[in-house]
Amino acid sequence: MSHITLIRHGQANTEARDEHSYDKLSPLGHQQAAWLGAHLSDAQAHHPRVYSGTLTRHIETAASMDLPAPEQDARLNEIEYFTLATLLEEQHGVAVPVEREGFIQHLPHVFTAWQNGELEGPPETFQEFEARAHDVIHEIAKGAGPAVVVTSGAFISMVMRQAMGLDIPSMSRLALAIMNTSMHRLFPIGEHLSPVLFNAVPHLEAPDRHYAQTHL
Repeated sequence: MSHITLIRHGQANTEARDEHSYDKLSPLGHQQAAWLGAHLSDAQAHHPRVYSGTLTRHIETAASMDLPAPEQDARLNEIEYFTLATLLEEQHGVAVPVEREGFIQHLPHVFTAWQNGELEGPPETFQEFEARAHDVIHEIAKGAGPAVVVTSGAFISMVMRQAMGLDIPSMSRLALAIMNTSMHRLFPIGEHLSPVLFNAVPHLEAPDRHYAQTHL
């Protein structure tokens, strides 16, 4: 197996409240990605294989990083959180938060209801999300040479859940912590992929870039 570096996309449209409107990088998102690409180039990081989801924000992030055109795979796409949140509100009366702090309780509520099959008509089941994350990561791991994968926060938290045996509250805390253009690395140890890097943003550590350490 080869090691995999997962990268969350750059900052997207933070004002959006639906999937379509959210799916584009902000000017800061493009800048974050460009800084990360320059950091990897300066470090002479070797990633002969590049993958991404099929979402616009994934493709734009890879382009702004100046990566080779990625192999796109829809299994690397984000969950439809806005859709799931709307179902939770319509079916169970749980309002979508207006402020970021409200998502600290809202995210695990959505994940729990989704996992337990309490949402009618979701775009995919929680179990289908689990399966696609597992399958695509292990397929990439079987390839030759290190891989970089541009994806999204909830997908990364699911991969970490599977690697570390996390429960839903722990997975939710990880998802909330993941910063835009952060790096997360899985390394094969024995027959398993183990996390050796989480939420790293070396390209945003300089004092004049702290403002760019965003979560949404």
